[in-house]
Amino acid sequence: MDWAESTGEFSPGAPPRRVLVAKSGGIGDFLLTLPVFAALRRFFPAARVEILGQPKIAALAVAGGLAGAAHSLESREMAGLFAPNAVLSARQADFFSAFDLIISFLYDPEKTFEANLSRITKARFLRGIHRPNESEKTHAAQQYLSVLEPLGIRGADPVPRLSLEAQPPANAVLPPPIIACHPGSGSRAKNWPEDRWRELLQKILGATKASLLLVGGEAEEGVLERLQTFLPPARAKLAVGLDLPVLAGYLLPCRIFVGHDSGLTHLAAALGLRSLVLWGPTNETVWKPLGEEVTILRSAAGLPGIPVETVFAQLAPLD
Repeated sequence: MDWAESTGEFSPGAPPRRVLVAKSGGIGDFLLTLPVFAALRRFFPAARVEILGQPKIAALAVAGGLAGAAHSLESREMAGLFAPNAVLSARQADFFSAFDLIISFLYDPEKTFEANLSRITKARFLRGIHRPNESEKTHAAQQYLSVLEPLGIRGADPVPRLSLEAQPPANAVLPPPIIACHPGSGSRAKNWPEDRWRELLQKILGATKASLLLVGGEAEEGVLERLQTFLPPARAKLAVGLDLPVLAGYLLPCRIFVGHDSGLTHLAAALGLRSLVLWGPTNETVWKPLGEEVTILRSAAGLPGIPVETVFAQLAPLD
């Protein structure tokens, strides 16, 4: 099955000079498109690649050297591009005409965005999938990569990889080894029970010399604060609501990451961290984090069926 369509002219002898990748969605969904950026970097090393999407998330690709800049898709001016026969400004024309290749993963069923762009730029347009097809027995990262096939790019590495400079993290005061834990996700159905997390964290502190870094966003603030009340401050810290490149810097010194099917788990895997994923009801074939250091824990009884002892046993060695 082909997941991408293309329009416009492109000669293998004339590689693109500026590429715009339009991608919306959450952290994990964006990180699964990192192989697209890596392949563009590899095959067109002289091209400048930019992102149209959510700058707070796209900042990860910029920080990792996979893109040169990130532009917001959420401005009123950009929203107008999804209106049929929109009145387009000179500034929009100047912006989009600066690119000679535009790759879109945006939801555009009527091809309105594409049609409007065709009025202001001669760039080649590649239309990728908005959301991976869960009926396919193919990982989301590979489905996203298929958009590059019209360029002759096939067989690219589908594993999202993010290389960042180590920053002096705020958790440096924690004695190593450090275990990063993210007890949340975008859905309660994907979360291990909170009482299991509390039991696991207390078991780690009681049976090992490890320290704990509890990470999350606004959705997990209440959970993290409740869990923190059971933990000694000298060996447990919170990292909540941080900019994603900063959070990545906090994660880099950690020995292992424990989490659910979430964007932050995909981030840990992309950073190359040893990652233990407590898997819930999501389609694992399509959505699981990829990487040599990723271990998936699951139970036929669902997340509540994963025992604390099983998770704890997977953390060794911690010396």
